Amino acid sequence: MTTTLGTASADPGEIDTGRLEVGETRDGSPFGLPVAVVNGAESGKTLYMQAASDGDELNGVGVVRRVVPQLDPAELSGTILIVGIVNYHGFQVAEHRNPIDDTKMNRAYPGNAAGTSSERIAAATFEVATRADLILDLHQGSTSRMIDEVRVRCGTRHRLHGECLELAKVFGCGYILDQKGPDGQLARAAPDEGIPTVDPELGGCVGWDETSIRKGVEGVFNVLRYYGFLEGEETPEPQTRAKGFEQFGAPAGGLVDLEPDLGDRVSAGETLFTVTTPFGEPKQTVTADSDGILWRSRRLPQVATGEYVCSVATDIDEY
Repeated sequence: MTTTLGTASADPGEIDTGRLEVGETRDGSPFGLPVAVVNGAESGKTLYMQAASDGDELNGVGVVRRVVPQLDPAELSGTILIVGIVNYHGFQVAEHRNPIDDTKMNRAYPGNAAGTSSERIAAATFEVATRADLILDLHQGSTSRMIDEVRVRCGTRHRLHGECLELAKVFGCGYILDQKGPDGQLARAAPDEGIPTVDPELGGCVGWDETSIRKGVEGVFNVLRYYGFLEGEETPEPQTRAKGFEQFGAPAGGLVDLEPDLGDRVSAGETLFTVTTPFGEPKQTVTADSDGILWRSRRLPQVATGEYVCSVATDIDEY
């Protein structure tokens, strides 16, 4: 059976790329999101994958451009639907939010076909996503520094929590954040439609990070094997899971020195960072509130009072 996504159309055993038109730019020119359809020679499940719903998060785009050339539809069972760049306007100017309506795209789902720019793009991509049996929404920690992890955002009481957690474990970055996400996230909205969905958060950087991209590519192929899209055995490995997340801001302005490295275990009361003057004079020291793992940190050393510095994931176990 022919599968179509925007202008991309593929019969069984074929792959095609095209555009999903979602509106017009400020000069009245139509624009479309880059899409791909990989239609397996054999029937099976459908996977939806998207990247760059936050316009400065490029590692997911790096994963897509590595994965698609490696796929042979003749060896695939099922279908893969891909939107390679969701936040069209943000991507053009390398900004996190959609500059047309100053909106974070991953707070706009399930969208509104008659709404703002972000709501319209969200509605168009949500319609595609809900054709699938599984969803991977590729992200990263923006331009901050962050470990590679997968987020389960439906909440522990959700009827699909177990299936989402299994998908996160199969993807296999080594770390899982199992914490209910904000309204408007695709990984919150899609499970309500009965579709297991996760946010692989592939590090954090400016531009590409090759290590995180490789982990993302491996994660996608882990999913394809485990869920029967491709032949081969896939045995998920235990993951370090966090169920809490604490953020720390600067109590004073100055320059920050972080004590632990990303991924390090920290104990309650342990120093996380100090703030000094430009002359190295100590101003403030901030300690961890709980035992946990240093999960994310700012990239630049200079801070104003109250500005974000780092995050510690808490309530750690193994899954």
